[in-house]
Amino acid sequence: MKIIDSKGRLFGKLSLLDLAAACVILLVVVGVLFFPGTPLTSNLVAQTKQKPIEVQVLVRGLSIANYDVLAQAFKNEKQADIVIRNQPAGKVTILESKVLPRTTVVPQPDGTVKALNDPRPEIVMVRDLIVTLGSKAEITNTGYVLSGSKKIKIGSSIQLQGNIYDFSGTVIAIAAQES
Repeated sequence: MKIIDSKGRLFGKLSLLDLAAACVILLVVVGVLFFPGTPLTSNLVAQTKQKPIEVQVLVRGLSIANYDVLAQAFKNEKQADIVIRNQPAGKVTILESKVLPRTTVVPQPDGTVKALNDPRPEIVMVRDLIVTLGSKAEITNTGYVLSGSKKIKIGSSIQLQGNIYDFSGTVIAIAAQES
């Protein structure tokens, strides 16, 4: 009796290809069970250097009956959630909020124009704000990346959410701070 017959079977019963496949599977199982992490992969941890940044957000036409309530909420909460491109992007610190004056262009008799306060009564409840936010971000060649892999750039729409407010604004400035 031959050890390997004409069909490639061992002792006429076991195929050599089946035997080789079983050996490979056995080696993989042994390797995974006894050597789960190699020195090349076990010490790899994502190391990102996040630096503090300040982001200025312009909020135009915020309809609010009493701005003082919102300003007090900014002072009390200090932190807010932000949403970028309809995806939660973590928490930011509210550093400052400043109300911009609502003005209108008024032509003067001598032909010049002046920007004067808007006299319309409904303007009292419509505010323009600049909100300064603080956060940490990784500075890359393509921009600033907040934790959670959300890129933030000038012109990006940001939604700011707190306990009593939820409004959108546009990023107008981003600056890296010295740590």
